[in-house]
This record gives sequence, structure tokens and C-alpha cells, in this order.
Amino acid sequence: MIRPHGLRQVWGRLHVTARDLPLAVLLCALAFVPSMRGSGTDIGGVAERPYDAVAIAAIGLQAPALTLRRRWPAVCLTLVAAGFALDQLRGYHTVAGTALPLALLSSGAHLERYRRTTVAVLSVAYVLFVAELVRRGSGEPPAEFVSFYVAMCLLWGGGAWLRSTRIAEAERRHQVAGQTRAAERARIARELHDVVTHHVTAMVVQAEAARYLTAAPERLDEALTAVTDTGRRAVADLRHLLELLNPDHGEGSRTPPVGRLLTLVEQTRRAGQPVEFTEKGTPAASTGSADLVAYRVVQEALTNALKYAHGQATSVLVRHSEKDITVEVGTDGPGTRAVASPGGGRGLAGLRERVDVLGGEFEAGPRPGGGFAVRARIPTGSRA
Repeated sequence: MIRPHGLRQVWGRLHVTARDLPLAVLLCALAFVPSMRGSGTDIGGVAERPYDAVAIAAIGLQAPALTLRRRWPAVCLTLVAAGFALDQLRGYHTVAGTALPLALLSSGAHLERYRRTTVAVLSVAYVLFVAELVRRGSGEPPAEFVSFYVAMCLLWGGGAWLRSTRIAEAERRHQVAGQTRAAERARIARELHDVVTHHVTAMVVQAEAARYLTAAPERLDEALTAVTDTGRRAVADLRHLLELLNPDHGEGSRTPPVGRLLTLVEQTRRAGQPVEFTEKGTPAASTGSADLVAYRVVQEALTNALKYAHGQATSVLVRHSEKDITVEVGTDGPGTRAVASPGGGRGLAGLRERVDVLGGEFEAGPRPGGGFAVRARIPTGSRA
């Protein structure tokens, strides 16, 4: 059994000509119903006459042409107008004349080129049509012809309004798509900045320390091993980040695996930075993007500690609750300008944006007693 949703999908995949065919068939069929004869549009007051071969031609020009109203609107309007004129001049007044307002509305909505020319040609054709009716002795007052022309203009204008609305919606969607792409590029750039900056900074510090260990081969080997391990972790993190660009990649894998914070702290310690790590509370059942942002806050703060306060005591405190994750990273120091400079860096600015997107709070700056502190409160459960 085909469900209504499935029928809509099948109908939507059909060509527009096929979707307009039922309307054309219905209008054509109604025109031949005996009780409906002569009940169509009557302009000009031409005496009614029975159907003949010309009547069939007039109906054939109007109703079937509606199948072209979206694919070739100009052709549709031309055929319908010709059939309508023939219908009225001969006095058939068929129901097929209903095709004219539909053709006008569709042409106003779907015609892309020569719109002004089309309106001018139709206006001239209407004047000639009225002139022929008057020549044949039409008793209609001029106001009737003017009213009919105004009605046709309103139908065209309604179609033009639909067209402008459709174009405006397409432009809005294009702008939204552009903004989404820009936001995604910015997010990827921030991720790359965090991953590359942290690991490369750690490797540089470890390599610098190795210079002074040439007289101690055992410690030198340990230092070079640390550099190698850091490089491998950098490659692994970059691979993980590139996998996120895969549309089939799971959303849940954006959060770093359990234990990565401790690994991050150990890596920083091996680079020569004394770090005290404390984690309190139980993580919420669903943290959304909060875990990833908390990880990046710690990563960026430790990177800045290595760069600007190398060797100074650093503390990392992470508190979990049902509603949020709180991160506090503090580095001791004299409070010099060099230590305070990370507050305006691109990394911390990017972190502030991430936390703000999730509705959290972020602050970074010098501590009153010296050193530098980074604090963030990140609400859990958001998938932003």
C-alpha cells in the first residue's frame, strides 16, 4: 500500500508538464459536457451558436495548452489567447475560456524573458480583438472591455508578485547557504588553529629542551621520544578533524574520547610545564558540543601557558554538573605584558565565540596576584 507521503514524492518527481496534464484534461472534458455548454466567459455579447469543428479547435487551443504553462509560458499564453479570441468571436463561450486567467497568472509567475514585450503585444492584440467585436456590432459598453482588461492586468500582476516572492526566497536561501559555509569554514579554521598550535608549540618547547641534554643521552632520548609522541598525536588529531568533513561521519564523534584531557595535561607536563589537574563531578548523560568546547578551552589555555609562561605552575580545574561544564585554567607568573598577551589572541577570541554560541560564559585575563587565568562555563546538551 502506497502511503500519502510516498504519493507526494512520486508526484514531485514528475515533470511539470505531466503534473499540469490533469488540469488540462479536466477543463477539456468539462467543455464537452452538454449542461456546461455556453456557460463560459462571454465578452462582446456575440450570439451563442452550437459546437462545430471550429469550436473543437478553440477548445483544443485553450485547455491542452495549460500543460505548457510552467515549461513554456509564452507559448501557453499565445495558444490560449488565440483560442479564447476564436471562442468569443464565434460565440461558443466554452468553459475552456477559464484557461485564460490561469495562463495569465502562470505567465506572470514563470516567464523569464521579454516580459514587457509580451505585455505590450497582448495589449495590442486585445485592442484589435475589441475592435473586431465592435465591428461585428457588439452591444457591450466600453467600461466592460476596460474592466476585463484591468482584470487581466491584475492576474498578470499576481503572477509577477509570485515570481518576485520566489526570487526573493531563492536569494535568501543563497545568502543563508553562504553564511553557513562561511561559519563552517571559520569553525574548521578554529579547530585547525587549536590542534596545530598546541601540538607544534609543545614540540618546539620539547625540541628546545633537547638541545641542552646532549651530555645526558638517556634524558635526550626521552625528550626526543616526547617530540615523536607529540607529532603522532598531532597527526591523529588532524586525521580526526579531517574525518569530520565527511558528511557520513557521525555527529557524536566530534567529542574527544574519554581521558583525552588527562592525555593533554600529560603532554604539557612532558614539555616542561608543571600542571596540576583536577576533575570534579559526574558528566551529564548528554553533553552535546560542551565536551569538545571544554577540551578546546583547556588545550588553548595550556598552549598559551607553554608559549608565554613556560615553566610556571599551572592549574587545570574541570567541574561537571547536570547543566554545565566549568573550566578554570590558571598560570602563575609576574603578570607581565608577555603573560597577559594571550587575551587578545586569535585562539582565545575563537574560544569566546564558541562558548557564546552555546550560551555560556567566557573570560580570560591577568589575575590580581600575578599570572593569567581562563574561565569558561559551558551549558551541556547543546548540539550547536
